Amino acid sequence: MTALGGDAHAAALYAFGRKHLNARAILIISAHWQVSRPLRVTAWDGMPILYDFSGFPDELYRIQYPAPGDPGLAARISSTLRAEDQDTTFDTIRGLDHGAWVPARLAWPEGTLPVLQLSFPFNTPHELFQMGRALRPLRDEGILIAGTGGIVHNLSRVRMADKNAPVDFWAAEFDTWVAEQVAARQLEKLFDYRRTAPHARLSVPTTEHFDPLFITLGAAWPDDPLETIYEGFQHGNLSMRSFSLG
Repeated sequence: MTALGGDAHAAALYAFGRKHLNARAILIISAHWQVSRPLRVTAWDGMPILYDFSGFPDELYRIQYPAPGDPGLAARISSTLRAEDQDTTFDTIRGLDHGAWVPARLAWPEGTLPVLQLSFPFNTPHELFQMGRALRPLRDEGILIAGTGGIVHNLSRVRMADKNAPVDFWAAEFDTWVAEQVAARQLEKLFDYRRTAPHARLSVPTTEHFDPLFITLGAAWPDDPLETIYEGFQHGNLSMRSFSLG
């Protein structure tokens, strides 16, 4: 439902996008494209978006986002990853999933910047961090690397009928803990979050929405400044925290 915009979270992403209109392209690692290796990068000129959800209002399925791809840039991304022993191939069939086009459309609604998507594998947090490190050189070429998912994402506890429901204490404590570790670059604590963080298994019952965090941390330089783009919850425990490094 965030795709419909009209709230503070959408406004914050839009404001962030205005700061980065000069990006060469956006490379997104979404929670909704976790597959076994090799890594896969979209390599098409243009592709319809995926409505990979069901049971929502019809207006969501009428949304269009005709952001272009860039096969040449996909080749550059692939070669950069391969240079760091990250086996990579091209995908010319799959469109952008909602973990990619929803935040991209909120930040860059014009749909003029190329948007590419990169899959991520079933790896440990440390291995995903190393994957992110392999992406670092792309930042020097004007490519913005975005990981999308959610710090607290337990759909069995979400109160979908009430977007402004009071925030559950366990969700707030875990979200704050993660934000503090990111700010202090406490990587080892984050890698071991399932043991060290409060309410980790309740906040992250399955890891796919949390794992993109490690890739973006890997793509960041140790001295990159932290900017909080948005901080808050929807539906009682769904963290909408968004931040940038660099």
